[in-house]
Amino acid sequence: MYNVNDAVIYATYGVCVISAIEERNFSGENIEYYILRPVGDSRNTFYVPTSNSALRNKMRDVCNADDVNNLIGTMSEQNCIWIDNAVRRKEEYRKIIDKGDRKELIRLIKTLYTKGEELTAQHKKLYSADEKFLHDAENMLYNEFAYALNIPREEVITYIKQHI
Repeated sequence: MYNVNDAVIYATYGVCVISAIEERNFSGENIEYYILRPVGDSRNTFYVPTSNSALRNKMRDVCNADDVNNLIGTMSEQNCIWIDNAVRRKEEYRKIIDKGDRKELIRLIKTLYTKGEELTAQHKKLYSADEKFLHDAENMLYNEFAYALNIPREEVITYIKQHI
C-alpha cells in the first residue's frame, strides 16, 4: 500500500506523487482512490481505485539514485532487440513500453538509437512508429532518472554519458 506523498511510476505516464487517498463518488458508489499528480504536469490527475488490482499494478516504485547508477552500469552490456518484421516489432515494442521494465526500456532505446544511426548513414530515417517508441521509452526512463537523481530532465543524457 502506498501513502500520501509517495512517488510512483504510473503506467506509461511517468513519475507521479500521491497527493491524497480519499473516497470519491464517480459512479454512484463511494470508492477509495489514490489521487496521482504527475511531476511537472499540473494539468493531469489520475484516480486509481485502491481496490482495483489491475490498475493498482500499473503503479510501481520509483528507483533511487543507486538503482539509476546500477542501470547505467549495465547499459553497454545490453543487447539490441531489433525485429525486422514491422508488425511484430511494433507489438513487441508496445509490450516493452506498457510493462515499463527499466532494463528492457534501456535495450529498446539502445536498439532504436543504434538503428537510427545506421539509417542516417544510409540517408534514411526510422519509421515514425519506431521514433515514437524511442521518444516514449526515453521519456519514461529519463524522467524517472531525473527524479531519482534530483537533476533536471535535460541533464540526464549528460549524466549517463559521464557514468558509462
